[in-house]
Amino acid sequence: MSEHSTAQIRELLDSLYRVDSGRILATLIRLLGDFDLAEEAMHEAFAAALDTWPEAGVPDNPRPWLISTARFKAINGMRRRARFDSAQKDLALYLEAQISAAPTGEAPHEDEEIEDDRLRLIFTCCHPALPPEGQVALTLREICGLTTEEIARAFLVSPATLAQRVVRAKAIIRDKAIPYQVPASQELPARLGAVLLVVYLIFNKGFSAETTGAELSREAIRLGRLLLGLLAEPEVMGLLGLMLLHESRRTARTSGDGDLILLEQQDRSLWNKDQIAEGIRLTESALRSRRFGAYTLQAAIAAVHAESSSVASTDWRQITLLYDQLLRIQPSPVVELNRAVAVAMCEGLEQGLRLIDELLAREQLSGYHLAHSARADLCRRLGRIPEARASYEQALALASQEPDRRFLARRLAELK
Repeated sequence: MSEHSTAQIRELLDSLYRVDSGRILATLIRLLGDFDLAEEAMHEAFAAALDTWPEAGVPDNPRPWLISTARFKAINGMRRRARFDSAQKDLALYLEAQISAAPTGEAPHEDEEIEDDRLRLIFTCCHPALPPEGQVALTLREICGLTTEEIARAFLVSPATLAQRVVRAKAIIRDKAIPYQVPASQELPARLGAVLLVVYLIFNKGFSAETTGAELSREAIRLGRLLLGLLAEPEVMGLLGLMLLHESRRTARTSGDGDLILLEQQDRSLWNKDQIAEGIRLTESALRSRRFGAYTLQAAIAAVHAESSSVASTDWRQITLLYDQLLRIQPSPVVELNRAVAVAMCEGLEQGLRLIDELLAREQLSGYHLAHSARADLCRRLGRIPEARASYEQALALASQEPDRRFLARRLAELK
């Protein structure tokens, strides 16, 4: 065994881990019934491959080899622990019986079944019995393969806090015996909504984060592609289209110094045309189905912006009509705020300002800095400078992200 051959095997295993560890882990969780046991067994299987393959050769089907090896490693580990814990002995016997009943041959795990395992894992990580922060943490950890430190850094919590969220989520799955399966067809619409919400939360966190944002957004888009490949539902298309259309503007929305650049001032030549084309194509497919929902409507609004050469040439009336539809199926004060801005652009600044004032009077958005910022901008455009200044000051007091704070401070300085 030469060092070169070992290096080649290590490189191959690194590639397999990057590409296939998610599939392998999903199948092992189904076979072993335990997240931690599956993770430990998978890592042992990769270590065994590094020891074995340089001499024995690389199997024709490496993924099934790794799955089978991991399962045997898990059973051997439970046999050792069974000396002290009778429950481990029962579990080991159960898994041995499963292996005996499995088809013989090197590749008992068909690709289709392994892909189904990934879909099962997504629905398990996003089960409504788990708290939202647990769903997000578990999804990023088990499906996206991010480390605890990476996720903690992105969500501005300590690694210990993030690790506790993952541990609690796994405990809920175990204690409540949450089934590792895709919901029945009649339950799918409701359960799919939870999965899509988790993906959207991950994307939004990445899109607004100052650091690690691009990484989180890429993971959300990757999850969206995975979901679409496994479950070609219109709202999956709509969400993926929405994320791509938003992501297409990433380069143009901040300056080299990290300062926020508003839509009207962005250099549209920097927008990613490939992402726009794919996002529009997915959105149009979802709209044609007539079974679309809120994500598709938001994607349609983003598509109108993406197809416009400037703010002035944007079809704001079409955007207003799309917001009207969105409000019918997903009433929200934030959607009302966005609609008010669109109304200001097509029906007049006074009309938009009146709608925003009505929203703020209801106090649902009184703590939302973007509502005060939008009001300030309309007042500024109308020449109502004292009101604009007051609203910008209120927005600045509420903003938490540093780019937002710098933008609002600049606006205030300009007014002075």
